[in-house]
Amino acid sequence: MGKFVINKTKTGFTYALKATNGQTIAIGGEVYNTLDSVKNSCASVAKNAPVANIEDQTVENFETAKCPKFEIYTDKAGEFRFRLKATNGQVIAASEGYTKKDSCENGIASVQKNVIDAEVVLPE
Repeated sequence: MGKFVINKTKTGFTYALKATNGQTIAIGGEVYNTLDSVKNSCASVAKNAPVANIEDQTVENFETAKCPKFEIYTDKAGEFRFRLKATNGQVIAASEGYTKKDSCENGIASVQKNVIDAEVVLPE
């Protein structure tokens, strides 16, 4: 079972979704002003990730998927990344860069698996 680890920053709150082994597999899409708003974002990821479509933007003439969805894309450094968009199209989670596309796809699968019943760990 994964967990959402919420951190307090100088300007608000952020979160990281961690797999059972402690590795960070996704981070929040923004800095949240309140603890309630970051907890709501974690709940949105837990609700949307397991049922999200996958849109692979790295292939020519890719088919646009309906939200919620994971978008696979390449960044400026040529690495593969994903972002999770909620039903309303807002980015609610993002990944690190991966050198291989299959690693990025495995990251998505890990998010989908680890959000189910994920614990929310609040800052101390």
